[in-house]
Amino acid sequence: MAGAKRRKKSVVWRKIHALRYEDIKLWCVRRLPILKWAPSYNLKENLIPDTVSGMMLAIQQVPQGLAFAVLSSVHPVFGLYGSLFPVILYAIFGMGRHVATGTFALTSLISANAVERLVSPASNNFTTSNNSGVLGLSEFEMQRIGVAAAVSFLGGIIQVAMFVLHLGSATFLLTEPVISAMTTGAATHVVTSQVKYLLGMKMPYISGPLGFFYIYAYIFENIKSVQLEALLLSLVSLVVLVLVKELNEKFKRKIKVVLPIDLILIIATSIGCYCADMEYTYGLAVVGHIPEGIPAPKAPSMNILSEVVTEAFGVALVGYVASLALAQGSAKQFKYSVDDNQELLAHGLSNVIPSFFFCIPSAAAMGRTALLYSTGAKTQVACLISCILILVVIYAIGPMLYWLPMCVLASIIVVGLKGMLMQFRDLKKYWNVDKIDWSIWVSTYVFTVCFAANVGLLYGVVCTIVIVIFRFQSFSPCIGYRAKTLSLKNMKEVECEFKTEADCESLQQVKIVSVNNPLVFLNAKKFHRDLIRIIQKDSASTQPHDDLNKCEQNTLLNPVSNGNCHGELSLQPCPNERCALILDCSGLTFFDYTGISVLLQICMDFKNRSIDVLLAHCKASLVKAMQYSGNLGSENPIFFESISSAIGAIHVNRNFRKLSDHDEV
Repeated sequence: MAGAKRRKKSVVWRKIHALRYEDIKLWCVRRLPILKWAPSYNLKENLIPDTVSGMMLAIQQVPQGLAFAVLSSVHPVFGLYGSLFPVILYAIFGMGRHVATGTFALTSLISANAVERLVSPASNNFTTSNNSGVLGLSEFEMQRIGVAAAVSFLGGIIQVAMFVLHLGSATFLLTEPVISAMTTGAATHVVTSQVKYLLGMKMPYISGPLGFFYIYAYIFENIKSVQLEALLLSLVSLVVLVLVKELNEKFKRKIKVVLPIDLILIIATSIGCYCADMEYTYGLAVVGHIPEGIPAPKAPSMNILSEVVTEAFGVALVGYVASLALAQGSAKQFKYSVDDNQELLAHGLSNVIPSFFFCIPSAAAMGRTALLYSTGAKTQVACLISCILILVVIYAIGPMLYWLPMCVLASIIVVGLKGMLMQFRDLKKYWNVDKIDWSIWVSTYVFTVCFAANVGLLYGVVCTIVIVIFRFQSFSPCIGYRAKTLSLKNMKEVECEFKTEADCESLQQVKIVSVNNPLVFLNAKKFHRDLIRIIQKDSASTQPHDDLNKCEQNTLLNPVSNGNCHGELSLQPCPNERCALILDCSGLTFFDYTGISVLLQICMDFKNRSIDVLLAHCKASLVKAMQYSGNLGSENPIFFESISSAIGAIHVNRNFRKLSDHDEV
């Protein structure tokens, strides 16, 4: 009896230990995404494209790292460190397989405010001869990177705290028009900050409210101090960069490797500047001494954390918002999921830990991410390979960049922001879909330009919420995150009035869902989840047991990749017959751009799963908005005046398919 009890107790303890092991393993995979994709990495298929992408990424990372360090008002070498350590950490903790993190123009510009305020040249008590003993740099330069590293450290701590509080789910407040306007306004600030280098002018650092206008006022007042040599070199660099990048984009399908014009321009201008001795002959500003190697880690200046709180919040919010948008776009394009909260942890650690290695604040960059797309990268291995090449630059090639003109670096920054600046074209789209969203975009952009990126972001979120409150009277159903926005209609009541019983049998795979509330950014993601859940529930209750098991197996293999919807299940039809979904939009009284985007995403996602989506009782404004927002890519019409006409179209299409199949036989 005692032996049986001991054996029973032993079995229980083994189960508990096994359960704990499984829980720990599951937690590690969730928090260390590299453990999910690295073991199944296909060397034969993925290594070559990842290697090519990594080489191209390193070529772009080096000049951008140098340039964004200058933008952050620190020595250029610290930009190389910022292109190394954050990349490694994001590859371990990040979920975006095609996201290129590292130095970022917007976060560099924000940290420059703290650097110039706390360690400005006017208040500098050190001279360039005061050597700090670290990398051979002056004490002044080390003080500056100390402030930038403190901003990175505190910004990362804020992001980690947001992760602990699960604030990643609050990203539904960040609508696409607000993010687009904020990033475009911040890019305008960055371009303005580089004008002094493009013109070869020496001017004091100007920031604060309306600083954008004060900079141009100063330039026009001192227009005679423009350095013609720098201006000419800047114009040539801008033209060459834009022209070659456009040609690369145009012929990217015909050529396997794009021309690394950034690297070629850096080499050519450095050699030209050295041979012509432009630094002394014409007074052209150059990068200067680039130290070799990586210094020993050192904690950021903790005594100034209280003085950089504003900039740290700006880095945390702006960096995360811009990075999350790229991660979600990557996940949507390549069909995998991204957890908003895990991205907070990844970017938080990518800012906290590198701050001990003299790194400036980091985030994902649009241009480098687009490069990974175009060069065929498969995983974060491409980014890790770029780190190896950046190490070579840090230890061997860096000192050769002494003669690189600053105006060329400024040109690289400006051209690299082309993607953000081209978001001005979205204004036409917002105007056609929802003029309220258009006005939010314009006003958010103005606030960002007049004040700062974090101020513009806050204004855009508050403005969007306030407008929804005043625009939609019965606001509580819309804002309620648990509100029921969908209901499943009894299809037989609708269709059997004009169809025979045999026809009803042939339309078993048709689901009619009624949309009962407005569709806006506050409930758009929940709408997507509810739609999938309600259809699955109905399918489970109506299918035979054997068919249910088949479809259940198919369903479980297809997770939705929709931001917060991590772990939700998508609708997967049985292979026997093509399914159809009819959305009754008679209750859809109001929508915004985010709501229209979700509807378009539903149409595209379900079409890829051989499910036809039709919209009934559509208002003219809804039809116009969806047609302007994107290519629906459907040969057959999807908008109908009534549910009956939609069902009739489904019946006609199915009969036509059967006739076509019969003719082929």
